[in-house]
Amino acid sequence: KIHSFHAEATEFLGFVPQKDIVYNELLPYKDKLDDESNEFLAQIKGNLGRAVQLREIWPGVLFWTRKLSTYMRLYGRKFSKEDHVHFVKLLYELVTIPKLEISMMQSFARLLITLLKKKELLSREDLELPWRPLYELQDRILYSKTEHLGLNWFPSSVEAVLKTLIKNCRPYFPESATQEMLEEWRPLMCPFDVTMQKAMGYFELFLPTTLPPELHDKGFKLWFDELISLWVSVQNLPSWEVNLVGLFARLANDNIGYIDWDPYIPKIFTRILRSLNLPVGSSEMLVSRYLTNAYDISHVVIWISALLGGPSKQTQTQLSGLFNSIASFFHPSNHGRWLMKLMKLVQRLPVSVVKRLHRERYRMPTWLTPVPQSHLLSEQDITDFVESMKQPVLLAMFSKTGSLDAAQALQNLALLRPELVIPPVLEKTYPAMETLTEPHQLTATLSCMIGVARSLVAGGQRFPEGPTHMLPLLMRALPGVDPNDFSKCMITFQFLATFVTLVPLVDCSAAIQTRNDLTQVEKELCSASAEFEDFVLQFIDRCFALIDTSTLEQTREEMETEKMTHLESLVELGLSSTFSTILTQCSMEIFQVALGKVFNFATTNIFETHVAGRMVANMCRAATKCHPAEALKLFLPQCCNAILQISAYEEVLNEEELDKELMWNLQLLSEVTRVDGDQLLLYRSQLVQILQLTLHLKCKQGYNLACKLLYHILRSMSLIYPREYCSMPGGVQQHTDTYLPIKDWGRPGDLLNLGIQWHVPSTEEREFVFYLLDLLLKPELQRLQKHTRGEQDISRDDVLQSLSIVHNCLLGASSFLPPLNGEPVINSMIQLCEKNVYTGVDYDLSGENYREEICKVIRPLLHHTLEHSEDDTKSLFSIIKIINDLLHFKGSHKHEFDSRWKSFSLIKKSMENKLHGSKQHIRALLIDRVMLQHELRNLTMEGCCYRSVHQDLINDLLRLSTSRYSQVRSKAQNMLFTALGTYSLCCRDIIPAVLEYLDPDRTDVTQQQFKGALYCLLGNHSGICLANLQYWDCIALTWPAIVRSGMNPSMSLEKSSVVRLFDDLADRIHRQYETIGIDFSVSSSCVEVALKMMKSSNPEPTPCAASEQEELEGRKRQEQKNKDSVLYDGNLYVYSLCLVRLHSKCLNGKVMEIHWSCACLFGRPWKFEQIAIGFLSLMLRDDHPLPSSAVLFFVESLNHDSLLVRNGAISAVSGILKQLKRPHKKVAVNPYDISELKSSSLLVGDRPDNQWLQYDSNRLPRSQQDWNECCFIEKTHWGYSTWPRKLMLYAPLEEQPKQGKTREEMNESEQIIYDHFSDQQFIDQFIQYLSLEDRKGKDKFSPRRFCLFKGLFRNFDDAFLPLLKPHMERLVADSHESTQRCVAEIISGLIRGSKHWSYSKVEKLWALLCPLLRKALSNITIETYADWGTCIATACESRDPRKLHWLFEMLMESPVTGEGGSFVDACRLYVLQGGLAQQEWRVPELLHRLLQYLEPKLTQVYKNVRERIGSVLTYIFMIDVNLPHTQPTTSPRIAEFTERVLARLKPLTEGEEEIQNHVVEENTEGDQDERTQAIKLLKTVLKWLMTSAGRSFSSVVPEQLRLLPLLFKIAPVENDDSYDEMKRDAKTCLSLMSQGLLYSEQIPQVLSALEQISRSSSWHARYTVLTYLQIMVFYNLFTFLSDAKAVSDVRALVLRLLEDEQLEVREMAATTISGFLQCNFLSIDEPMQAHFEALSKTRLPKRKRRELGSVVDTIPSADLVRRHAGVLGLSACILSSPYDVPAWMPQILMDLSAHLNDTQPIEMTVKKTLSDFRRTHHDNWQEHKQKFTDDQLLVLTDLLVSPCYYA
Repeated sequence: KIHSFHAEATEFLGFVPQKDIVYNELLPYKDKLDDESNEFLAQIKGNLGRAVQLREIWPGVLFWTRKLSTYMRLYGRKFSKEDHVHFVKLLYELVTIPKLEISMMQSFARLLITLLKKKELLSREDLELPWRPLYELQDRILYSKTEHLGLNWFPSSVEAVLKTLIKNCRPYFPESATQEMLEEWRPLMCPFDVTMQKAMGYFELFLPTTLPPELHDKGFKLWFDELISLWVSVQNLPSWEVNLVGLFARLANDNIGYIDWDPYIPKIFTRILRSLNLPVGSSEMLVSRYLTNAYDISHVVIWISALLGGPSKQTQTQLSGLFNSIASFFHPSNHGRWLMKLMKLVQRLPVSVVKRLHRERYRMPTWLTPVPQSHLLSEQDITDFVESMKQPVLLAMFSKTGSLDAAQALQNLALLRPELVIPPVLEKTYPAMETLTEPHQLTATLSCMIGVARSLVAGGQRFPEGPTHMLPLLMRALPGVDPNDFSKCMITFQFLATFVTLVPLVDCSAAIQTRNDLTQVEKELCSASAEFEDFVLQFIDRCFALIDTSTLEQTREEMETEKMTHLESLVELGLSSTFSTILTQCSMEIFQVALGKVFNFATTNIFETHVAGRMVANMCRAATKCHPAEALKLFLPQCCNAILQISAYEEVLNEEELDKELMWNLQLLSEVTRVDGDQLLLYRSQLVQILQLTLHLKCKQGYNLACKLLYHILRSMSLIYPREYCSMPGGVQQHTDTYLPIKDWGRPGDLLNLGIQWHVPSTEEREFVFYLLDLLLKPELQRLQKHTRGEQDISRDDVLQSLSIVHNCLLGASSFLPPLNGEPVINSMIQLCEKNVYTGVDYDLSGENYREEICKVIRPLLHHTLEHSEDDTKSLFSIIKIINDLLHFKGSHKHEFDSRWKSFSLIKKSMENKLHGSKQHIRALLIDRVMLQHELRNLTMEGCCYRSVHQDLINDLLRLSTSRYSQVRSKAQNMLFTALGTYSLCCRDIIPAVLEYLDPDRTDVTQQQFKGALYCLLGNHSGICLANLQYWDCIALTWPAIVRSGMNPSMSLEKSSVVRLFDDLADRIHRQYETIGIDFSVSSSCVEVALKMMKSSNPEPTPCAASEQEELEGRKRQEQKNKDSVLYDGNLYVYSLCLVRLHSKCLNGKVMEIHWSCACLFGRPWKFEQIAIGFLSLMLRDDHPLPSSAVLFFVESLNHDSLLVRNGAISAVSGILKQLKRPHKKVAVNPYDISELKSSSLLVGDRPDNQWLQYDSNRLPRSQQDWNECCFIEKTHWGYSTWPRKLMLYAPLEEQPKQGKTREEMNESEQIIYDHFSDQQFIDQFIQYLSLEDRKGKDKFSPRRFCLFKGLFRNFDDAFLPLLKPHMERLVADSHESTQRCVAEIISGLIRGSKHWSYSKVEKLWALLCPLLRKALSNITIETYADWGTCIATACESRDPRKLHWLFEMLMESPVTGEGGSFVDACRLYVLQGGLAQQEWRVPELLHRLLQYLEPKLTQVYKNVRERIGSVLTYIFMIDVNLPHTQPTTSPRIAEFTERVLARLKPLTEGEEEIQNHVVEENTEGDQDERTQAIKLLKTVLKWLMTSAGRSFSSVVPEQLRLLPLLFKIAPVENDDSYDEMKRDAKTCLSLMSQGLLYSEQIPQVLSALEQISRSSSWHARYTVLTYLQIMVFYNLFTFLSDAKAVSDVRALVLRLLEDEQLEVREMAATTISGFLQCNFLSIDEPMQAHFEALSKTRLPKRKRRELGSVVDTIPSADLVRRHAGVLGLSACILSSPYDVPAWMPQILMDLSAHLNDTQPIEMTVKKTLSDFRRTHHDNWQEHKQKFTDDQLLVLTDLLVSPCYYA
């Protein structure tokens, strides 16, 4: 069907549309749309092409790309494939214009994303996009070198937009891309460096994974093995592992069946389980890194769902294992920070599997590779998957985070296997509906039922009995309509509405007699359907009860609260929508009965009109909307007569308080007229009569209701809308011999035969509307006109009444009123014309346009009111609303539309069928969507038809926005911002008008106006901010004005609101400012694409290509624009500077005259100087230097009194220095030439060809000649992995810019800086300021100041050293925190700034620095050591170590001397570590020297030195990594070090006795015995193990294993903080080690080590083995499970320890077994059960009677131990399933009960087990009871002492 329909369209359009919006075909005016869209598309193609050709990016290109996105919103991708490709290529060219302003780049990128989103529309044959321009863009923005200096301001959203853009371009990268990317980014892969993160980020983002199978060897096969082996071998979760997981998940999903994942599956699942961060075992230590770098659940889910299926079925086994092992965490009694992750996993996994199944079975085949036959999901796969997820999801239903996640999961699982999922949910729902005490249970189960509603009602072959549950559910849900419990009431409404929408409510019980072809289920349904009527009537009764309780609140009457409370309005909404759904779905018979009932209720009572009245009126409206003819017959005459009778008396009309009955009837009438207009025409005369009578009532409430009535009548007649939303086209029918309504239950709407019945206004209705306007609106307008002219005086109330009538007429009939007309106000070389979208109304232009009329009356009235009675705020409010609607309103408001679109998406989501896809929604939803499409067209009026009328109205709004009354101001401002958003080009007009109010020369501005103007500049949070429009000409006006406004007489900073306003303004400008483009060039390739597009046909582009003449003109304009913006840039500066100067002078002058208070003196100028310096610093940019006047201003501000101004200046000057930096020449070299070695293989790490990079003290450049010949490579990552193809190095010195320029050779800006910094006084003052403290104790090393000094020394060499030297020497000697920090900032700046100095200068520099640093390090204090560490680390960052050899040699001079106490030693080590860590792998020699130096000193006594040495050791061994393809390192290796340490620890490992920490903390000389030395050594080693656990990449298992026995010996068993440091450390170490990730080949080694320790004589060690084992097994669960021998070894080990002679060890073994059973590591099988039973039946020797007074025998006999072991084993089995009763449990409980009277400790164990069992099973005891036989229950009830529990 669809195809034939397409063919027609194609013929008409002249092309095959890519993918248009189907809903357009269902609009009542669909035949006009093809012409319209063709014309629109032709305009877009023509004008966009022309704009590019004329190189007019603003406004031309920007405007027409916006139009293109509007086009796609209205018609979808309704263009030919050829055009689609042209658009994509053109936008790709535009996005990648190199110097394009970021905000434009973003708007082009967003459009490009929309064009590429549906990738099935364009295949790789149709389109190819290069990847490099995107990479350059990403690199320029995300890793910007100048952003931190404030030379570039990027918006915060840019990162996300770029990511999405790259993601959508990825499928179209050429086939050679993968290889090129690898060559580009492999050299960055140095795991110790931040570049590793960069490389992995790029790989994840860019690598294409959708290549067709024949190209796989040009795709993922190039990198898969390398990256997966890297992933497998990294153990400590570095931050880049997350990127790898993202990449693998995508790869797996795009290439199902082409990669063999089986070898990796246990590893994948182990890591997934680890990254959930679940708490396990007795110790709760977690490495913090695991929390921050955990995997993203969305990646995990995609990966798992892509691995399911296939021949091996291994994934499903592991997945079931995963859910079994974590099932108990889902139980509602557990709660923790990990819960959110688990819920996310449960919610997203089914979604992902449904998506995959949809792709395999239901999706139209596209150019993307299909899944091969062998790997499709089979029915069995799906069943297994649903089975494995069922238990966790059912547990999660009642979780603490709410049931929404579970409901979504159930919705998707029910699509797959309704028969498995729905019955258990029903089992929980029925009891929940009965209970009254647990409302949470009801809300949770109902929300889950809503999720599975469609699967339940539709039944189908899998679950035919589903629909039979429908009626029982509906009937039992009714009591939930409960006025006392709000949330229950809302969920019940939602539940009823959801179910009723799916089912036509028809009584088919008679069909059983008339038809004989029904199945059993159908018969049941037919007979049940007799209850529908009963259900509807009961529901109505419930609603009446609800309404009655709302009326009772009589207190409402006295208190003037006219509004409903928030809760009431929600209930009202729920009630009315549910009620209308139910009536829509009723058959006529049921409807008649319901209607009668509602009618009686409404007409026999009188309601107050605020709460109850609204609810009743809403119910009546719902009834009339369903079947207007029948309902209006009842209601209209009734209401009209009542009103006429009461108002027959004259005086009624003038009463202030109206009669209640009259009010209620009016309210009822105003609601029931919201029905189809043609039905209302029958009653036109009565309605007109009532309107004439009531519109002029005296009582405000009365005439408001009458206005509402008028509004509803006009609206019903003039709008286009669907008449019904029933689930069956043509309404609900009775059953006949051929048609059975039962079969339509849960059926989706059919898009091609929706059969929407539209209400389109007829001529009669149209005439009636205009008749009403003539009758009612005209006289009001005339009254107001007379009032304005002063001919007739009307009271305020009457003015308000008239305005109210005018407003309601405008709102009601607006869709018939043509838009305002007038002259357009803007020029450009390209036509910026609007396309008027047809919305089904042909305007009648012959009569008068009431929109114009109203406009003509309202403006004079407004001016009149403002002049004569500005305090009449109510009228002003009304006028503001009218102006807003005159501007925008065509039948629907934007915000209403947005909220409807939102709620539509929510309902769609809660009821969609993702499995079959392709718009299988229910009919009501589809109709709603078509209606939304119509409204969207209605709202599409963008702001370029900006005419003079609009200008006038907007100026009026501005005048109101600066009114005297704050409420008027805020309402008008909101409308103003809306208008600015619609007519985007009017901002330029309005800015000067706003700024008038801020002008200091005006004296007539009131404070309120001043504030109003500031608010107008500020804008609202979502809209436009006038102060910050991204155009030079706007900023050049607004910013200076804001700064100058400080001198406005009406500005006072005493008012906190004004101060706050200025702060907000400045803050918003800083937050939102993005660097504005100066260069608007368009590349020639871009123009070529545009020309191609202009040549395409179908539709022909309308304005044809531009002539050469025009093109030249365009180029000229563009160049002019570039010049202008540069000028603006300059002028702005000069201007602002004058301002700032002016500022301070005038104010001081004033101060002289009128001795103002000090507050004023300080308050005024500072605030504005600060704002000014803030604005100026935003003007810094990297493509254009600052004018010298601005440079002068900033440099002088370095010594300003105010700290904030100084800080601003410091940042700005570092930016200026960056601008003035001279470029240094680079040349490309071949890295292999330097080393004279060729290494082609894929090896990483220390190789012969990168050895020349490393630090070698024999080859250091110690002379001018060596220095010049040495190849310095600054960045640390080059050379560790593969070399780049071209290595860029700095050219030799003679080719670089000259050093030591004289003042004459400098340019003006440089001279300014040079003069100031050569001035002794300036420098003294500057340093004095820098060495003050800002916030005591909070200050840190400041990177800003470092950048400033680095810039000074980089640009001016050592010119300023002579002046700074004395300061530095003085500061170093002073040990104050702030002075030390200041000198540290200068020194690090000096070292980094000296990068390009000549050898002689560098040598002098170090001669000066070394003594300074030595002095500084000897003066170091607790406050300053961190600053010195940062200083040295910053100085060494990205510098060749050979350049800094003076520094390293000095630091290595003997860090640990003991002079100055332990503290100085620790600090020196810290500083040294900072420097070496920055150098990573390039200083192996230094690391070896340091290790040699430290090894004898490992037996330090002082704790702080020990900790520091531990940390230093971590860094020394960091380079020794176990990664694939990595050469053994030349840096120190752990294995060798461990050997040496173990030798020194011998005295401890051999002895058996307990190790006590009995060392006195002193370093007494003299020979202490070996043992004491060993204990000291051990403490340091522990510190090292602890710090390296979280930092290194791979844990060195073999080495750690050799230290394990020692740790087990020391670690204490109880949790007690009084232990000494050594024992606590040992315990921490064990906890961290047990969490480590193990390779499968390491498992046997670990187990044999544990086995050995478990035979140790110390029971502490045996006990600790068990706790270690618990954590280790859980954290490596699937790796263990994939190795059968390991499992049996663990099992044997635990079972052996279960029979240990020490009671504590036995109990711990039982706990361990229970844990293993619970996470399904072991299972309860026959042999195990038998083993425990046999043990527990061990006979005990009889007790001998003893004589009194003899010693009691306390040693347990071996038999007792065995018997206890058996009992413990049985108890472990029971405790292992805390939330359910498996089949084996009753028997084991019986076995246990036999031991209740055994000797201790057995009796204790049994009692404890039973009480635990009772505690965990009490909640659901009713269910659990079923599992036991009666005899067993008797025994149990006796056992579990207090019987009342189970009564």
